[in-house]
Amino acid sequence: MELRRLHHLLAQGLQATAALWPVLLVVAAWVRQAAHVLANHEQQAARQVQDRYQALLDQMAAQRETAGPLAPAIDHFLKVSTSYAPGLFHTYDVPGLPRTNNDLEQCFGTARYHQRRASGRKRPDAGLVVRGAVRLVAAVVTRQHRFQGADLRPPNLARWRALRQQLAQRQDTRRAQRRFRHDPDAYLARLEADLLKLTLPG
Repeated sequence: MELRRLHHLLAQGLQATAALWPVLLVVAAWVRQAAHVLANHEQQAARQVQDRYQALLDQMAAQRETAGPLAPAIDHFLKVSTSYAPGLFHTYDVPGLPRTNNDLEQCFGTARYHQRRASGRKRPDAGLVVRGAVRLVAAVVTRQHRFQGADLRPPNLARWRALRQQLAQRQDTRRAQRRFRHDPDAYLARLEADLLKLTLPG
């Protein structure tokens, strides 16, 4: 009895959604093809994977109407793929670089775990906010590779100086926030005095 009732419900469901199945088959084939390209079982270089993926996106855009009521979903897929494209293919040329958000989040989570163990703090250190672009990379890379003294020499002095300047600006911003929290009235009065010096004639 129960099996006959289940069979009846399934038959009704299939009959009610029969018109959607051809569309779903088309869209599902695109999604499977995208997953296959990004899996890169052929071990192709990043440029080749990007070209194959872009060809698929072009095909989806050209045949968008075949998706029927799922066409807006295809538009969203194309939009998100385009926005992620600049950083989506580095993993195929950089050994050990995580390929998915989950793998990358696990990598960051491991770094946070070791920092908590080393510092004894449950919350992240404020220095990680200011210097995370350097500290996090160093924490991840040093577990995979042993560096020599010569490896620490900056290969590009201009980029090294720009990074140091960026870190210094973040530190100044953090310092200003601390001063404001410590004494808001004095901080605002000092800002007002500096502004008046700039606006008043000498």
